[in-house]
Amino acid sequence: MLNALEVVTTVIVGVMVGVEFSVAFIMNRILDALPEDSGQLGHAHGGRMLGALMPFWYIGSLVLSAIWAVAGWHHGGAGLVVTAAGLLIVSVVMSILLLVPINNRNRTWTPDNRPADWKQQLHRWNRYHYVRVAVIIAAFTLLVAALA
Repeated sequence: MLNALEVVTTVIVGVMVGVEFSVAFIMNRILDALPEDSGQLGHAHGGRMLGALMPFWYIGSLVLSAIWAVAGWHHGGAGLVVTAAGLLIVSVVMSILLLVPINNRNRTWTPDNRPADWKQQLHRWNRYHYVRVAVIIAAFTLLVAALA
């Protein structure tokens, strides 16, 4: 049973990392290259769509990692899993304090109501997101190492 938990947790965190990596390094570049207001509208739509899904994914990944840490406490790699769970806590706190407030504004913007500094706010969100991606990549790496 522990083996199944380890694999499921690692896969779920790994797919989350892939999605967030894609947002950071692929989707944002595509949206920014679109003409006129299309990019901003795409960012708003992505904020609505992923903003509804990602809280469950982040919290779910954290819960699964915590269960793995407890269930596997006397097995090899427990320290790596605890550290990974700690990093996932950091990612959740970063999200709540830094990224979600910007996303909550962004997802309501249209070309008619967006603030004058909307591009600066999106750039700030991207900078925070790059750090968050690094944090969850580190967590994923530790979970993979704990499998060995």
